[in-house]
Amino acid sequence: MPGPETAVRVTPSRQRADEWAVVLAAAGIPHWLRRRLDGWAVIVPPDDAPSALASLAAYDEESSREGPSRRDETTSARPMTIVGAVVALLLIGFFAITGPRAARSVWFERGSADATRMLAGEWWRALTALTLHADAPHLAGNAAATVVLVTAVCWYLGPGVGLWLLLLAGAGGNAVTAAVHGGDHVSVGASTATFGAIGILAALRIVAGRAGAGGRKSWVVIAASLALLALLGTGPHADLLAHLFGFLLGGGLGLIAALTVRWVPPAPVQWLLVAAAGAAVVGAWRVAF
Repeated sequence: MPGPETAVRVTPSRQRADEWAVVLAAAGIPHWLRRRLDGWAVIVPPDDAPSALASLAAYDEESSREGPSRRDETTSARPMTIVGAVVALLLIGFFAITGPRAARSVWFERGSADATRMLAGEWWRALTALTLHADAPHLAGNAAATVVLVTAVCWYLGPGVGLWLLLLAGAGGNAVTAAVHGGDHVSVGASTATFGAIGILAALRIVAGRAGAGGRKSWVVIAASLALLALLGTGPHADLLAHLFGFLLGGGLGLIAALTVRWVPPAPVQWLLVAAAGAAVVGAWRVAF
């Protein structure tokens, strides 16, 4: 529907949104539903917003008399995703091919995030380094983080948009780290992207909170994210700068997505983006060799 619009309600449940739509239809109020990053939005023309809010409030009051089960019977309708688990399995499978860094395979020679070589123009290393791991414990930690964090990002944004933001945060974090070090620095691992995921999730939560009743709790999200960065990203062998830059770039990308992407792209677009993300990684390795 063209023209101005106002979102009077947002819910993660499509069933709940349909329920509100029935209420507005019964009241004769023009409306439509739109899928956004923060859930399903019930949209009405601005002039109809006061009457729509009044109708929905009256419905809520009536429903509350039927007991709390009425309000709780619907939960998040976002489909579950296994993208994080798939990415983790791909990382494990690739490690079986490359072996650990101590084996000095050609994969590490061509694909590590070597700051000197990256600054000399070997841009692909920012991407390829995300797929390499120094040893089995390094891989295990990143695979576990990937299952949780990549899954969460892709649940919010869809698999295609989510993977692209993670690639940009990870590769960007590696590139900025190389620029800051200026040479004599080599790193590998998916952790730059996983810390990017923490930044993305924090930004999405902060924006969603400001749009609702939880805006005053944004500082809690920031504090929790910084605590995770300090807890997971500052070990004795951790690349603190890469983790920090991945986190900051992820936060920036998540903020841009939350403020500009008004609805989650449909499944065909998402899977085209997934294919493009995979092609970007494969293409970077082809350039490396």
